Amino acid sequence: MLKTCAVVLLALSTVNSQCFYKDDSSKKLDPEARTSLYRGQLEFTLNLFEAINKAVPDDNVFFSPFSVYHALVLAYFSSAGQTERSLKESLRIDNNLDKVNLMTAYKVDKRSRGANNNSDSYEFTSVNKMFVDSELQVRHCLLDMFSEELESLNFHDNPGEARDYINDWVMRVTKNNIKGLLPEDGITQATKLVLANAAYFKGVWASKFPKERTKKEAFFVSETRQTLVPFMKQKGTFHYMVSDELGAQILELPYKGNDISMYILLPPYSMKEGVSNIIANLTPERLAAVVEEGYMGREVIVEIPKFTIERSLPLRNVLETLGVGDLFNATADFSTLSEQKGILFDDAVHKARIQNDEEGTVAAAATAIFGFRSSRPAEPTRFIANFPFVYLIYERPTNSILFMGVYRDPKK
Repeated sequence: MLKTCAVVLLALSTVNSQCFYKDDSSKKLDPEARTSLYRGQLEFTLNLFEAINKAVPDDNVFFSPFSVYHALVLAYFSSAGQTERSLKESLRIDNNLDKVNLMTAYKVDKRSRGANNNSDSYEFTSVNKMFVDSELQVRHCLLDMFSEELESLNFHDNPGEARDYINDWVMRVTKNNIKGLLPEDGITQATKLVLANAAYFKGVWASKFPKERTKKEAFFVSETRQTLVPFMKQKGTFHYMVSDELGAQILELPYKGNDISMYILLPPYSMKEGVSNIIANLTPERLAAVVEEGYMGREVIVEIPKFTIERSLPLRNVLETLGVGDLFNATADFSTLSEQKGILFDDAVHKARIQNDEEGTVAAAATAIFGFRSSRPAEPTRFIANFPFVYLIYERPTNSILFMGVYRDPKK
């Protein structure tokens, strides 16, 4: 089962007709806005995955690009000037998509996601928050527009209590999977703003792995090192393909309800840089070829590790490599949110946890941005993931990658 994630950005010191532009009402309705939002989110996701893999090339990776993206989208709506331009480029927001239409797409996506969450099949919850200092004067149009996201806290008098409050909020949303997201010094008396997303997913396999078949076998960390891990096993009909462009065997393991699936991308064992090669070559077009429903199901013998991974990720350096560095500069411009000066971000943290077992997956994550200053196998197909592989949890209706990672070393 897969669990949770959270992201936070912290910063220092009703649609109004003049909220984003001199005349917001002059912007024409874009019927493709929601599609454009999803396309840009996917491009950002794949860029982020490659940057994180380069930052930790020898370690396990697990994170929620969905969580990171949504925390940064809050920053984008709040920004102006050069900060807005750099965020728009880094988040891969289409040049022709204005903030008014992006906000409409954001709101529609939020409502439809809440309505479509079928607890009988799976559970996916994603909550965005803008925690603002009680002395920060937020523009009225933003107060109306983000009435559900905005929450006032007393950072200047009680920074420790505010930190505990945000960490407790993350724990509630992620059902106790993400604890202590903000560090001890994450909130100070100078903090003005914390942008956060917390996400939780629980899915049950459409075809569960029989527990009695799970047994320990060798996982080959490298050509010179192996370790014993419990492997889950089953034989069934699954979507399976070999992608020459990605250099991988690909297996889809759907969760009950069939809207969300885990995809495992397994490179050839003989390829030392197989995982990095997959990530570097993973484009929106190639991902579409993987997740489209056109390829046939076939009988597959599946053996995959049973594992639990929890990872904390310092995001600032990774985001700076993606061009979001202006977010952390003293010249950062958040005048769309407030006319008061002194709002800037000093750091960004992300924490994610996944539990993958015979029943399914539980995953959770939280993000905070804050400041305080191959050859095809013979039939029947055997898919044995006993060496490093890439995996992702994909939501088909929105073309969104909710969680993704690299499983390299069971000991880490």
